[in-house]
Amino acid sequence: MTTLAESPAVRRLADWDATRLESLVGDYGSPLYALDLERVRENYRRLAAAFPDAEIMYAVKANALGDVLEALHEEGAGLECASAGEVKRALAAAEASDRSDGSGVDVHYTAVNPPARDLDWVVDAWEDHPELTITVGAEDTIDRLEERGYDGRLCLRVNPGIDAGHHEKVKTGAAAKFGVPIERAVDVLADAAERGFDVVGVHAHLGSGVSSDQLDDHRAFVARMGDLAREVNDALEGDLEFVDVGGGFGVPYREDEEPLDLEAVAEATREALGEVDARLTIEPGRYFVADAGVLLTEVNTVKEARDTLAVGVDAGMTTLLRPAMYDAYHPIRNLTADIEVETDDPSDNGRETVPQTVAGPICESGDVFCSDRELPASRRADVLAIGNAGAYGYEMANQYNSRPRPASVVIDGDGDDAVRLARRRETFDDVTRVETNAADPTIENPSRNRNADTNREAHNDHDIR
Repeated sequence: MTTLAESPAVRRLADWDATRLESLVGDYGSPLYALDLERVRENYRRLAAAFPDAEIMYAVKANALGDVLEALHEEGAGLECASAGEVKRALAAAEASDRSDGSGVDVHYTAVNPPARDLDWVVDAWEDHPELTITVGAEDTIDRLEERGYDGRLCLRVNPGIDAGHHEKVKTGAAAKFGVPIERAVDVLADAAERGFDVVGVHAHLGSGVSSDQLDDHRAFVARMGDLAREVNDALEGDLEFVDVGGGFGVPYREDEEPLDLEAVAEATREALGEVDARLTIEPGRYFVADAGVLLTEVNTVKEARDTLAVGVDAGMTTLLRPAMYDAYHPIRNLTADIEVETDDPSDNGRETVPQTVAGPICESGDVFCSDRELPASRRADVLAIGNAGAYGYEMANQYNSRPRPASVVIDGDGDDAVRLARRRETFDDVTRVETNAADPTIENPSRNRNADTNREAHNDHDIR
């Protein structure tokens, strides 16, 4: 086990063992996600040391792999979920832990415009896990929960009117989609308490990938949440349990970026929140898993284009969507070239470094991992590693172009038995398995079972098993 003092604030792609990573492709194929569970634990311990008095919830959407959820829950994290499917995963992970009492107290469901089937499933789960908390971002959701007989633990997500983050698409603090306007929060919560809900918290989230230079925005946001918590406590006579200021703690993707000044963020958070008769809750996701994961991909095409060396790989935007969706930068390393330098003549400086555009197999011009980046000259069958792929990598993978999703392995230690297949590679049969044949009389048409529009809210023809 790595001690906190030995754990670096950021794990760069260059810090990974090239030989070990390349061998994984030989054993498990390409493309392949690899995740180091001990690094996930290190990141949790560092954050917990900076926020010793806070409740820490892991934002499951960053990486919902069961091994990750179990590892973080064992370390002490709760699990914050954005869908019923994530709640199902979280409850299973919590129940597998010796730390859980089975009540669901360490699982939160944050409902954003929740589909009926999600609410149905979560309310059913609440019957068996009565301490589960549901966070709502609209008065409509409170009404819909009441219609389903839910009167359990309720947290209100508010819209503070301040946002920050690494891209416009992940700034949430001021977006109309998220939360009840903060100025209406006290009235909404007072009404919910009057109706019998167990009001336990207030919540907001500034955005994803917040950096050290956005600390002023973070401080202003947390101060508003502190003011709100004091107002709510006055209105509810001190019944508030927690103030959840979300996560969004950024990690450095570029090689020359400095890691987040976690101690400064923690101190600013405590100062801005002020004296509140409720515990501070935070819910990072990316911070725990981003630099714990890499995507491995094999070069299959190398050609001289007009202005660059075009390098084709077997991973694409269906494997790692972030570069196409957010224009996100991910470090790339040619593992094969690096191993040649390590194993050949020490005086050999390796391959020539040339500008390269690395692209995937998807029929889209946006299916590009980098453009004109200086890398050792690629050759067919080289293995490349794409860094910081542990967060929002596999979670955003998809089957566009009818491409099966990749396999995932977890690494937990240094021995020969420390690597394990965590998700098998999908097959073409997996891609088509959910399709139905309209001519098959044994296939029931769900539309025939639909009730009138007024009753559709209660209908659930896609149960989550």
